[in-house]
Amino acid sequence: MPKVRRSRKPPPDGWELIEPTLEELEQKMREAETESHEGKRKVEALWPIFKIHNQKSRYIYDLFHRRKAISRGLFVLH
Repeated sequence: MPKVRRSRKPPPDGWELIEPTLEELEQKMREAETESHEGKRKVEALWPIFKIHNQKSRYIYDLFHRRKAISRGLFVLH
């Protein structure tokens, strides 16, 4: 199978400001995905994942629309 070539563009200006928070949320997401779901209903096992996804989306939304702290390029990149 041939290798997939991906062009690596540099991140937009301001990426270094939001990167730590996004990395922290990604780490929490990985932990929630690997957490044991023994004894829980199927939907209960997914609640932490939905909660973290909502936190990440809300964080980006607030930065762009409410605080106007990030550019559109950075908003679309997320």
